[in-house]
Amino acid sequence: MRTRFLARFGVFAECLLVGVWIAVAALPLVTLPAALAAGASHLRRWTGDEQAGLRTFAADLRAAVRGGGWAVGLACLAALALVGADLALVRALPVPGGRATGALAILAAIWLTVTVLRAATAWRPHLRWRALLGPAARRALRDPAGSLLVVCGLAVIAASAWFSAPLALPALGILVASALAAEHRQASPVTT
Repeated sequence: MRTRFLARFGVFAECLLVGVWIAVAALPLVTLPAALAAGASHLRRWTGDEQAGLRTFAADLRAAVRGGGWAVGLACLAALALVGADLALVRALPVPGGRATGALAILAAIWLTVTVLRAATAWRPHLRWRALLGPAARRALRDPAGSLLVVCGLAVIAASAWFSAPLALPALGILVASALAAEHRQASPVTT
């Protein structure tokens, strides 16, 4: 019983550590998808009892950035800026259907975020980001329960940041763990 508890606590502690690594690696913002991919790769290795550490995280980060992670980060920043501009416009100018447009913009931003997170968890060093995004977008729509897991991970970050902003940094690891759980859940057939 004690060994099981310590093993589970170890996974939680590793998620928090990876969250800090992700936050540091994502400081330029355009490297956020690559940092998420490196964090997911690290957690996958660590839970699989493979060699995992800061060096492998850094190697995965470099590979993810070179594989197009910076372009995905740049595109995500542009898309989120567009959503922000749309929401500001809807608030500033009361137009018919403005609230519906704002709600759709928020849903699109959530879908984009879930898609990028699911693509990051599917990333492997030999894969290009362009090949990952389409299937990840389809999984985000076809697996609503898994996508809800990822949204709950986002909610943990939001709650952590609301409580104390520095807590949002290690919570990034929990977000990656929730995305990994969603992907693992999708890959594993459920038997009754």
